[in-house]
Amino acid sequence: MLKAEDLKVDNLGERRVRSPLRFSLPGEDPGRLFTPDEAHLLYRADFARPEDVQPELAFEKAGPREYIFFEPERTTAAIVTCGGLCPGLNNVIRSLYMQLHHNYGVRRVLGIRYGYQGLNPAAGLPPVELTAEFVEPIHKLGGTVLGTSRGPQDPKVMVDFLASQKVDILFTVGGDGTQRGAHQIALEARRRGLPLAVVGIPKTIDNDIPYVWETFGYKTALREAREVLDCAHVEAKGVRNGISLVKLMGRHSGSIAAGATLASQEVNFTLIPEIPFALEGEGGFLDCLTQRMRARGHALIVVAEGAGQEHIPGESPGTDDSGNPRLKDIGAFLKDRIAEHFRRLGIPVTLRYFDPSYIIRSVPAGTEDSLLCDRLARNAVHAAMAGKTNVLIGLWYNTFIHVPIPLAISEKKRLSPTSEVWRSVLLATGQPARFGN
Repeated sequence: MLKAEDLKVDNLGERRVRSPLRFSLPGEDPGRLFTPDEAHLLYRADFARPEDVQPELAFEKAGPREYIFFEPERTTAAIVTCGGLCPGLNNVIRSLYMQLHHNYGVRRVLGIRYGYQGLNPAAGLPPVELTAEFVEPIHKLGGTVLGTSRGPQDPKVMVDFLASQKVDILFTVGGDGTQRGAHQIALEARRRGLPLAVVGIPKTIDNDIPYVWETFGYKTALREAREVLDCAHVEAKGVRNGISLVKLMGRHSGSIAAGATLASQEVNFTLIPEIPFALEGEGGFLDCLTQRMRARGHALIVVAEGAGQEHIPGESPGTDDSGNPRLKDIGAFLKDRIAEHFRRLGIPVTLRYFDPSYIIRSVPAGTEDSLLCDRLARNAVHAAMAGKTNVLIGLWYNTFIHVPIPLAISEKKRLSPTSEVWRSVLLATGQPARFGN
């Protein structure tokens, strides 16, 4: 149950420095376009009765503050990118630098290399000092110019390094594992009494961070996934009894699978982690696929990587460097089971299997994601310069907000089976609401 104290944002201290930002024209009130700390956004905007409104449950709005905590010319900031690749990472790095250097006047911005490994001197990865020339072209590239890695580092070691480099602000660009690390860094800095602002920018191509309606890279991933689905549909229709199976990203969330299905409008079956499905038996997935093939002679199937794990035999593959459970390969498993099923029935099929995951996540950001990256980055800089810490920049009702990192890492955002999005998937595919009786 969400409580008002869960939404409280940590601050490093009193803000005494007037912001160097200038938004007003001559004669206008210079403070009019700054955002006061009192500005909030309701957690729930929808209600059936006026008495259902809960004004105490509200997020602090993001935006530039009229007075800031750090003196820009004496401030050092650092940027770290962690976890898997995602379209838009370089856009975020570039906009962070541009806002810090050109708008606030921060003279020293460090790029931490290869994720949290770069905050451990034992890794031998000294930071690179960013310049305008360095970041100017990078938004046109996929990946991250700083490099990335998975896995935690000792927060004491990381804070020692940040202190040795005289870093005042750390921007952590990554998903829930990255933000857990950011939270530990913020706690260690607080324990030492260090005025270190730690501000997270949510990055997950799966769009599974709570209190963030949309993370950067998601729209670009949908665009790329749609192209794969359209080609897979052509392959399925081009032969007799053609079946195309496409595995998309989504360890815990079916957002990409569902979004790509709706963007393509050619998919016949979509399988996601949030909704278990029966494989065999009357009304099971294979039975429904058989009926589809007998009626139409072709099918396009989308499966999210985290779906159907309960069907795959064998022991768990363990965990990755970030402590996340490794997944069994549902794509390869389903491909073999479909082929075996139709061999048993004596129905010849042509089965094509597609796994475009690394291609989808490695491309440069599209237009919508480029805009989102820029706005997330600039709001992160506003928060950090104001002395906000242990905080993530979220997007709620199309408004940027400050989300305490402990709240953001407390759960995963998943696709609800009762949501409008999933209802639309069912209508677009024509598949049953649940496979099996």
